[in-house]
Amino acid sequence: MRARYGVPLTLTAVGAAGLAYAAGFEVRSFRLRRVTVPVLPRGMRPLRVLQVSDIHMVSGQRKKQRWLQSLAGLRPDFVINTGDNLSDPEGVPETLDALGPLMEFPGAYVFGSNDYYGPKLRNPARYLLERAQGRHGLNGNAPVVGAVHNPWEDLRDAFDTAGWVGLSNSRGRLKLEGIEIALTGLDDPHIKRDRYAEVAGGPESGADLSLAVVHAPYLRTLDAFTADGYPLILAGHTHGGQLCIPFYGALVTNCDIDTDRVKGLSTHTAGAHTSYLHVSAGCGTNRYTPVRFACPPEATLLTLTARG
Repeated sequence: MRARYGVPLTLTAVGAAGLAYAAGFEVRSFRLRRVTVPVLPRGMRPLRVLQVSDIHMVSGQRKKQRWLQSLAGLRPDFVINTGDNLSDPEGVPETLDALGPLMEFPGAYVFGSNDYYGPKLRNPARYLLERAQGRHGLNGNAPVVGAVHNPWEDLRDAFDTAGWVGLSNSRGRLKLEGIEIALTGLDDPHIKRDRYAEVAGGPESGADLSLAVVHAPYLRTLDAFTADGYPLILAGHTHGGQLCIPFYGALVTNCDIDTDRVKGLSTHTAGAHTSYLHVSAGCGTNRYTPVRFACPPEATLLTLTARG
C-alpha cells in the first residue's frame, strides 16, 4: 500500500493543508507595506501617501473593515484608492464604513472593473491560459454578457462628498498646507475604459508634484504616462499574483505587465523617460476565489522624498 498510495496521499495532504492556510489564514493576514520613493523637488518636505486597492468588499468581512479603519491612525498626507472596492453588489455600505476614517483625509480615486460589474465564477486556470495567449479582460476577449451591475454611483457620490477627487479619464488637484499635488488618472484599461487622449499632455505647470493613477497597469497606459514625464505611477489590479510560489513569485498578473513587477516598487521606461511604478497587491480577492498564498493582503504607505 505504501508503494502505490504513499506519495499521492502525501501530496493530497500537503495540498489540503496549503488550501486551508491560503483560505483560512493568509487571506485575512493584513499587512502594511512601507516604501520610500525619491520623486519630490529638492527642499520639499516628505509626503506620506496611503494607497489602498482591490478591497473587493463582501458583506460580513468585519476583520477587513476594522483593519482598513485602523489605517487612519497612520495620519497620511493624502490617500489614493486605486479601485476594485467591491465584490458584492450589497457591499457599498460596508465599504464606505471601512473607508470612512480615511475619507477624513484628502484623497483621490479611480475605479476598476469590479466597481462597475459583479464578479463571475471562473476557472482560475483560465488566467494561465489567457496569459499564454496574450488576452486579458476585454483586451482580446469577447465582451462580457449578462454581467451584474454594481451600484458604483453610490461609491462615487460618497467619495465626491468627502472631497476625494475622481480621476476616471480626468485631472484633479489636492492642496496640502501650501503644497499642490496635480493628479492625472485613467478609467480601467482592463475593460477598455481608458481614454488617454482626454488627459494627455504630461505634468501640469505650477504644481509641486504630478502623479499618475490607474487601476490596471497595462503597458499602453504605463508607456503613455511615462513618455509624458510623470515621475510616479500608482496602480493595483494584479493582487500581486494572488497565488504565488514561495521563492519564485507570481505566475500571472491578469494584464500584460511582467510578473517581476506584479507588486511593489519598480521602474518603467518609455521614450526618453523613466518613471517609478508602484503596484499594490491589494487587500481583497474575488468573492469566488477567497484565497491567497505567499502573497498576503496589503495596503502601502509610500513616503515621497526629495530626489537625490
